[in-house]
Amino acid sequence: MAVLINFKICDNAKECGGIDVCPTGALSWNDVDSKIEIDNDKCISCGACEAECPIGAIMVAHSDEEYEKYKSEIDEDPRTTKDLFVDRYGAVAISDFFQISVNEIKEKVKNNGITLIEVYNPEYAECLLKSIPIKEITKNFPKDTLYYKTESKDVIKEYGITELPSLLVFKNGNLLGKIDGYYNTDNKDDVISKLNEIIK
Repeated sequence: MAVLINFKICDNAKECGGIDVCPTGALSWNDVDSKIEIDNDKCISCGACEAECPIGAIMVAHSDEEYEKYKSEIDEDPRTTKDLFVDRYGAVAISDFFQISVNEIKEKVKNNGITLIEVYNPEYAECLLKSIPIKEITKNFPKDTLYYKTESKDVIKEYGITELPSLLVFKNGNLLGKIDGYYNTDNKDDVISKLNEIIK
């Protein structure tokens, strides 16, 4: 019947799993407008895209009544894209402010305080809604704590990274420790606990 996407909670990424699994091309990426497009004339209501979406942003309606119900739910959803598009651990960088090159790492960690460097691979970045906002990870840290993200794979060996993303923790230019692997919003307390252990 038809596919709907709640773009209030969808990060509208080219890497959308729903596009990958759609057998008819009803979901596709528009390079010109940089957005996910829906062609409901091609939709066969198989539900593959809906099952693939980890945050429930994609809905497949099998009747006119169901379509109107889902559309109403999206319209009434109080969340906004402003809430969604904040920089998060394990997700692509939203703001250029946090993004640095590998050559900048050693310079950025020279300060006297704590510096967190997230090393990630944008090809395997997770959905924004599932990922922990940086401000929540650092909210109990000293106010002068710095956070940066780098896409480089060149530092994996240098810092003994076993899995991306990886969060490197520096103080006064020295590596105190690291956390390897992705943690979603359900594991936020685990990440904060591990970070507190590293910097204590």
